Amino acid sequence: MRFSFILLGGGNSNRFNSYTPKQYHKIAGKTLVDISLKKIKQFKEIKTIIYVYNKKHKKHFKDTDLKGVKLIEGGKTRHESTYNALNYLIKKKKVGKVLIHDAARPNFSQKLIKSILVNSKKHKSVIPFLKIQDALKKKKKQKFVNLDRNKFFLTQTPQCFNLNQIFQLHKKLKKEYVDDDFSLLGSFNNIKFVRGEKRNFKVTDREDFNLLENFYNSKISIGIGFDVHRLVPGKILFLGGVKIPSNLGTLGHSDGDPVLHSVIDAILGACNMGDIGEKFSDKNKKYKNIRSPELIKNVISEVKKQNYAISNIDINIITETPKLKKFKKKISKNIADLCEISSNWINIKAKTTEKLGVIGQEKAIASEVVVSVVKYD
Repeated sequence: MRFSFILLGGGNSNRFNSYTPKQYHKIAGKTLVDISLKKIKQFKEIKTIIYVYNKKHKKHFKDTDLKGVKLIEGGKTRHESTYNALNYLIKKKKVGKVLIHDAARPNFSQKLIKSILVNSKKHKSVIPFLKIQDALKKKKKQKFVNLDRNKFFLTQTPQCFNLNQIFQLHKKLKKEYVDDDFSLLGSFNNIKFVRGEKRNFKVTDREDFNLLENFYNSKISIGIGFDVHRLVPGKILFLGGVKIPSNLGTLGHSDGDPVLHSVIDAILGACNMGDIGEKFSDKNKKYKNIRSPELIKNVISEVKKQNYAISNIDINIITETPKLKKFKKKISKNIADLCEISSNWINIKAKTTEKLGVIGQEKAIASEVVVSVVKYD
């Protein structure tokens, strides 16, 4: 079965009280939009991904990875925004099911998505829900009435529907305000309710955002990397994947790039995935003289499959020669591109050993790195 996914991010975030709309606020280097898209892109069943945006927010796109995502301008209401996306899918003659999700709920798990996809094969609509556990009351003039909470429930997104059915319901809608798309169905006919997740709460105000931030801060892990190579004449010097003009280059099985090697080790350590020697043994001939950017691309691909994302990288390059001040930005930009993060999250420091030891004698160059990662599961 083919699925499409609509992510609604066109709201003004009035209750969030910030110059930056809440969907573009960052947690561990990722916007709330990014966090949702990163998870959804893992599902091969989802063939089309649409992000519905507010035209006033286009300046925030630079902070968001929208590669492979169709952008649709939203309307004044949630209904109008959803209709615009559904109309695009219908015009493109897409068929099957569509998942509709709010960008203000980035903390769903992949387990929930799998449950929705599996159950949608036998049911027209699949809706995540939660039972109400708190006492429920209704205000009636100056008194209150106790309500039976077992008769009420909460719904969440993403919600899954037959594409044509939900399009027709939106097309016929006269009143413009709806809480969610499930509200349009009108009955429980052929609806499968699946257990939602408490962690999949909607970010409405600052307190909600702080709760979400605390959740991801608890999932940050740290890795340390270190590498050292001899400096010899007649070799090329690569640092962070950048060719550095120098009379001395590094001796190594690959291209001898101590910066990328230590970055790789730090990433692997943070993700509990071993070390560079285990993955790219110097006993293996296929890695002889291989460029280190190829190695780190392999590692980044693996950690992404495990739903890790790099939060920041701090690098010390320890050498007496050459002087690196004018190369730091270029090295930072190259590492950022390789690791698929912003260069704002990379810090590089060039250090010396004050003429002490083999590094001080210009016989070696070393790099030490600390990396933090977040797991977006």
